[in-house]
Formats: sequence, C-alpha cells, structure tokens
Amino acid sequence: MGYQNISFPENSLFLVTGGAGFIGSNLCEAILSLGYRVRCLDDLSTGKQKNVDIFLENPSYEFIKGDIKDLATCMKACEGVDFVLNQAAWGSVPRSVEMPLFYCANNISGTLNMLEAARQNGVKKFVYASSSSVYGDEPNLPKKEGKEGNLLSPYAVTKRADEEWAKQYTRHYSLDTYGLRYFNVFGRRQDPNGAYAAVIPKFIKQLLSGEVPTINGDGKQSRDFTYIENVIEANLKACLAPREAAGEAFNIAYGGREYLIDIYYGLTAALGVDIEPNFGPDRAGDIKHSNADISKAKELLGYDPEWSFDRGIKAAIEWYRENL
Repeated sequence: MGYQNISFPENSLFLVTGGAGFIGSNLCEAILSLGYRVRCLDDLSTGKQKNVDIFLENPSYEFIKGDIKDLATCMKACEGVDFVLNQAAWGSVPRSVEMPLFYCANNISGTLNMLEAARQNGVKKFVYASSSSVYGDEPNLPKKEGKEGNLLSPYAVTKRADEEWAKQYTRHYSLDTYGLRYFNVFGRRQDPNGAYAAVIPKFIKQLLSGEVPTINGDGKQSRDFTYIENVIEANLKACLAPREAAGEAFNIAYGGREYLIDIYYGLTAALGVDIEPNFGPDRAGDIKHSNADISKAKELLGYDPEWSFDRGIKAAIEWYRENL
C-alpha cells in the first residue's frame, strides 16, 4: 500500500482528533500498524466508540474523550505530541445550512484551538482535513488549487476559514500546517445511517436490506470518490512534507470522475439486486460536478494514490457485507 513503507522517528506520538470517526479511526489503525503511538481525541458526537474499541488492548493507544471547542482539552491532548492529524469536524453540507452557528463554533473555533495548542506544545507538523467544498461554484474541471469560486454552504465557509487560519499559523508562528482537501472519501467504517449519511454506504445498506434508495437530483452529478487508503497515505506523507510546502492546501483524491447514477447501478449489479431508485430534490448547497487535479499533492507531498474507485468499491462492498 501507499503508506506501508513510510517511517518516522522511533516512538513518535500522533494525535488524531476526531479519531473515533470514519477517517480518524482508519488513521489510528494505520499508525498503530506501523508501530507508532496514537492518542485519540473525540467527543463521540459523531464518532463511535466501537470504531476505536478494537485498539484498547494496544499499549501504544490512548483515548481522551473531549471536545476541541475547549482549549484546555486541546492543550492537554497536544502534550508531547509530534504530529497532529486534525479530523475533528462536523461534516454534511445540508446539515450545516440548518446549523450555521454550531458549524462555526465546532469547525472554525475548534480548529483554531487545535492550532494554538499545537503551537504552544511545539508540534512538528499539523495536518488537517479541509474539503473539496471550498471550490464552491467554480465551474471548471478538474478542480485546481488557487481557482476557487463562491462558497455555497456554511460547511464550505468553515473549511475555507480553517485553511486561512492554518496559513496564519505557518506565517506568524512557524507551525508547519498542511490542509487536505478531501474529495468524497469512502470505505470501511463509514456510517450508513442517518439523514446525513454519505451516499455510498447508505446505498449499500439500503440495497442489502431490500429498501428503495433515493437519489438527490437526477443522478447525473459527478464526484471524485476517493477510497480511504488514499487518504491515509496523504495524511502520513504530509507529516513528512518539507517546510516549503507548509501553509498550503492540497487536493486529495484519486483524480477520477464517477456519476452517481452509474455508481447506483454498479452497486445493484455487484449486490445482485434489481431495485430502481427514487429521485428526490437536489440537496441545498451541493456542487454538481467535482473532479480533482492532484498534481500539486503529487509534487509537494509525494502523494501517489494506489486505490482506484473500482478497487475501492469492491473492498467497501466486501466490508459492509461482513459488518452490517
């Protein structure tokens, strides 16, 4: 895999915020598998205890239940930490439209607390989750860093603000920060439940249980769906990135483009079911098409994603068959 040969100084300590979530728990698992120490910080508001219970017997793993909106908690969590992987944020574009004040407090102020705690504790690298949503209504494909449009949701605003704050911490406080603009990540442990669940696990669960899924819009929207292993690789390589790349944000994707309706029928074929979908209204704040130019991440981070959509979706289907 793309990160199995990555090495860090012996006994390195990684803090993964949001570590009980989908991406965070996969990062914890990967770092532990490489033989390094992990401290997981999560308030379990969206993350799940069961995602990290599998690590409890590992002496290199530590769990702190806490909220990044509390600076004292962030300060304690950063003590002795070499690398911060800040994944603690609330996702979902439509939910952010309904809860703008909470998204500001959690995704912006919480990230700012983590930046300050990392600075005061002498953290070497601060890697944080941004999002492809920062491209807003910029119509051109592929999406390229430096060509962003008008933001279309409070969620997108929070991620853009995080990038600007991180840039200030690199500029004024010499904290090496690296923003990862994730493009529609999917894979094991992604939650299929709830009104704001991501589309791939939600479809898989509904099809396996014989339900009729609803596609928002006409199904002709496209996304650069990105398997979780590629995201793990990006986070770990960012921890080894040169100082010259600090303060920047990078597209993290495979560089492909899949149409939602094609994914749907691909899933019905793979699962051996014959269920026609319902079609609902477009979701507020959604971007119609998304596809990433990943050349900047390749050049400056050494990012070289190995997991195509087809390879990733097969692995995801297998995981959900065994775990739902």
